[in-house]
Amino acid sequence: MKRTTLALLAAVLAGSASPTPACAVPPTATPSPGYDARLQEQRAAARAADAPTAKPRRVRKPRTR
Repeated sequence: MKRTTLALLAAVLAGSASPTPACAVPPTATPSPGYDARLQEQRAAARAADAPTAKPRRVRKPRTR
């Protein structure tokens, strides 16, 4: 009984002695210029790949009599 009580008391004290959980926050709010340029380049390439291409128009053959 005493061992259980001591173990429980030690666990409570160890838990209360620890600092509050850390909150992860990025070091900067803005991306670096190099990263931003690569990101813009990737987005432009993706837009160009998704853009519909113009289909060639069907030309009617002239009638010959």
